[in-house]
Amino acid sequence: MKLYTHIGPFLLESGESLGHLEIAYSTFGSINDDASNIVWICHALTANSDVTHWWPGVVGDGAVIDPDRHFIVCANILGSCYGTSGPLNIDPATEELYYHSFPQVTIRDMVNAHILLRKHLGLHKIRLLIGGSMGGYQALEWCIIEPAAIDQLFLLATSASESAWGIAVHASQRMAIEADESWKQRYPSAGANGLKAARAIGMLTYRNYGIMVKQQSDEDCEKIDGFKAAEYIKYQGDKLAQRFNACSYWMLTKSMDSHQLTRGRDKKLAEILHTISQRTLIIGISSDILCPLIEQHFLADHIPDSQLIEIDSDYGHDGFMVESKIISQHLSEFLGGSILLGYGAMI
Repeated sequence: MKLYTHIGPFLLESGESLGHLEIAYSTFGSINDDASNIVWICHALTANSDVTHWWPGVVGDGAVIDPDRHFIVCANILGSCYGTSGPLNIDPATEELYYHSFPQVTIRDMVNAHILLRKHLGLHKIRLLIGGSMGGYQALEWCIIEPAAIDQLFLLATSASESAWGIAVHASQRMAIEADESWKQRYPSAGANGLKAARAIGMLTYRNYGIMVKQQSDEDCEKIDGFKAAEYIKYQGDKLAQRFNACSYWMLTKSMDSHQLTRGRDKKLAEILHTISQRTLIIGISSDILCPLIEQHFLADHIPDSQLIEIDSDYGHDGFMVESKIISQHLSEFLGGSILLGYGAMI
């Protein structure tokens, strides 16, 4: 992981500003002679900049996005707890950790931070911009803000604006965190029990009835307690609480609620999407109940040069992380006839 520090105020959509901005990021591979191999990946809610760790099979040695052929960039999002400025960073005004005083950030703020890093790295053209779920929110916003900086776009399990369903899910998760008595205290693990409950709520939307019944049903019909599904949900909550911060989670769900491409642009959503000129691949997951296929159909209906692939998967929203083989196949086909990545060979 590398760290870029932007000296000077960083203005946020809310009107507040950060005294300075730190961006944690990772790069893999090298830029080729004509800088035609740059791939930028925007990560989702609780991921970090090490995309080779959380997206194996799609990114990594021998994968469709390969450091031997591509220069890959992934930056940790604003408000996270993995190095980029967020609640666990020091407020230069007080010389103490921000915690709950960290200002509200939006998807658009995250993208503006990405743009600062792009300029710092001297990258004039991103040949392929990728984002799944919340990462797709960033990718779409970026194409609106800097259309000339991006050539091709790859979106997975994402939408043009946050739905009322998604906002309701996030509000429920924040309520779970707020119910933890330690939530407002000023130490890194404050709110951990609430975070566990929030993750449990999230898991019910990342997966679905079918996969939960298939994988977490008990064969012992005599049980009256200690059910496999209950233990699985507790395990997922514990696992997240060990690596993530409740304050960041609370704030980042607020950021997802703010995803709205039309804000401040005086156009309808369909009109905004129609301005996206990049050749675009969209993937949706058949069993996704958090960001269902209707959202990807809307994108495909209104982004002019786009194609939609529907993946039949049992894994729900998490399918965009799990189904690496089929995703890689479709991405390879999408890129295979293109000279945009400049290898002279099929990908």
